[in-house]
Amino acid sequence: MAISFDKALGIHQHTLGVRSKRAEVLANNIANADTPNYKAQDVDFEQALNQAKSGQSGGLSMSKTHDKHFDLGLEPTAGLAYRVPLQPDTGDGNTVDLNVERNNFMQNNLEQQMTLEFLGGKFQGMRKAIRGE
Repeated sequence: MAISFDKALGIHQHTLGVRSKRAEVLANNIANADTPNYKAQDVDFEQALNQAKSGQSGGLSMSKTHDKHFDLGLEPTAGLAYRVPLQPDTGDGNTVDLNVERNNFMQNNLEQQMTLEFLGGKFQGMRKAIRGE
């Protein structure tokens, strides 16, 4: 009898991928906190998760406007949007609030760890089922 990992792992496999992508976006925001005109981004978790579950790719792909441009094969992340700033513009056009970004990064990290623990439990359960315990 074949094991269906999609059924056995449930939503956690998709959640892990979305959390990982969100960690990249938040880290990018933190890295660009002093970059003029940089706009903070975040991932709409629900939209990205729905897209990951349905197996769709990012949607739009980059277009080449000149023959010598490289085809990077990059697609935008599902649910990626600009964050509405909570504070007024400081004059440089940057919308990154380091406190918000750090808090979101830590929250995302905790949720990613929780997902890894859920997946570990699922694999442990499958191991026990295979051994007949």
